Amino acid sequence: MIATRRPLPLKRVPPGVWVAAFWSTLILVRALQRPDELQRLLRYDGNIEDAPLLVTAIVTSLGTLLLFRAPLAAVSVALAGAVFSLGMPVRETPFVLFLLADAAVCHTAATRSRRVSTLAAVLPVGVLAGYTLWRLAQGYFFNLAVPATLASTVVIAWLIGNTVHQNRAHAQTVRTQATQQAITAERLRIARELHDMVAHNIGIITIQAGIGSRVMDTQPTETRKALDAIEATGRETLADLRRMLGALRRSDQESAPLDPPPGLAALDQLVGKNAAAGVRVALRWEGDRRDLPSDVDLAAFRIVQEAVTNVVRHSGIRDCTVTVAYECDELAVDIVDLGCGGTPTGSGFGLAGMRERVSLLHGEFSAGPRPEGGFRIAARLPLPRPMAAGR
Repeated sequence: MIATRRPLPLKRVPPGVWVAAFWSTLILVRALQRPDELQRLLRYDGNIEDAPLLVTAIVTSLGTLLLFRAPLAAVSVALAGAVFSLGMPVRETPFVLFLLADAAVCHTAATRSRRVSTLAAVLPVGVLAGYTLWRLAQGYFFNLAVPATLASTVVIAWLIGNTVHQNRAHAQTVRTQATQQAITAERLRIARELHDMVAHNIGIITIQAGIGSRVMDTQPTETRKALDAIEATGRETLADLRRMLGALRRSDQESAPLDPPPGLAALDQLVGKNAAAGVRVALRWEGDRRDLPSDVDLAAFRIVQEAVTNVVRHSGIRDCTVTVAYECDELAVDIVDLGCGGTPTGSGFGLAGMRERVSLLHGEFSAGPRPEGGFRIAARLPLPRPMAAGR
């Protein structure tokens, strides 16, 4: 089981509790400085000096408690406090509480759906409109710029919150797309590795099984050799599969696999394995052999492995020539056979996997029948500049 870290006790306290504690401490300190004010505060009559402070404390504490669970209620509480404080001696109190309602609108637009945030913005604008009409109906003419300015603050708060909401949604979409692309790339990489690893070994097993079945009655020694080769190749395939499955099951915290991926150094072993199966591979090395980046080394080996597998499956012969050329700024791999040729249809995964490997390394790949007969696969893999310069 995965142990989950429990939050610290102080982090579990709702923000509204902290706000209430702050205001309670402030009011208590002021009341202790003037004991007579404490008695008037307890029997609140609306005329005490600290009435605006008390209303602000109640509104902010209750609004903060409601903001994260019921944002519309938080906006309503702030508006109710602003309306209630209109007749108080501190004339700035209604404006402060209305700005608190704006802050609640901004938070709602940033964290909730468009429908909820729009309704949260409509509430203060509706209160302003209703208050303005009531004042005008009572015959009190005042500067209409004040409610218009307050309404504009609501619009600005909503726009800011909506922008934050859109930015978060866009960032989440980008992260989701990046994750899906990474998953797809990893899935294709695993598919290429499984295809190149299993298909070649299964091809060798098939050839050995065919040889064994033909000479079973006449050449028991050759049959035994074919069965031994089938057993060895099968064990190697199972070991490779276990190694790959182990890497897939390994968590990020665990160490990486100790077995290095195959590279061009394993070509001699590949040639020997195919020779035992009756496939003759002429291996040529050109240029100065040197260490290669692991991705280039693995790609070159898999290309040769898959090309030899295709020779066995499709060419009609069991001879091919593999040329590996170390050039100044790239590695060239060329596989040629003199079989029946044919046109690559792209219906299989072999050529597609080779093309993907070369494309990921920004190289060049070609595959097709030769004019003089046979089939040719060629890949040119660029080398990094430090690798290309160091010879």
